[in-house]
Amino acid sequence: MVTKTDLQQVRLKKKIGNYYSNTKPFQESGFCPTKNLLSASFDKWGLFCIFNLGYFEVLRFNELKNNIDGISSRMLTVTLKKLEEHDIVKREVLPEAPPRVEYSLTVFGFTLANKLIDISSWYIENSKLLK
Repeated sequence: MVTKTDLQQVRLKKKIGNYYSNTKPFQESGFCPTKNLLSASFDKWGLFCIFNLGYFEVLRFNELKNNIDGISSRMLTVTLKKLEEHDIVKREVLPEAPPRVEYSLTVFGFTLANKLIDISSWYIENSKLLK
């Protein structure tokens, strides 16, 4: 008799097999797009930036810095650049004097934020470390 757990395991194996067969050209070149995306979004400051921009929609640099306790200006700059390179965050320079810069999530970033919240919520609900 095949159990529900057995079926879930079979589906997972199939998903992983499909993933690896679809990413084989990347693996052979030494470039892993998933690893690069996750390293940009799953670091401590990246998550805070993504969640803040997901909640407030548009923030200026100092607003974002004030919302993220403990982040330095340099680390925020580095984090925002990394998120921008991965098309997660959009940086818009407004033609004013002095120039005003606003940050927001891209469509991809918004979708990613939804997935990250789901993963974070799942972890909080299921982690034995938090109980």
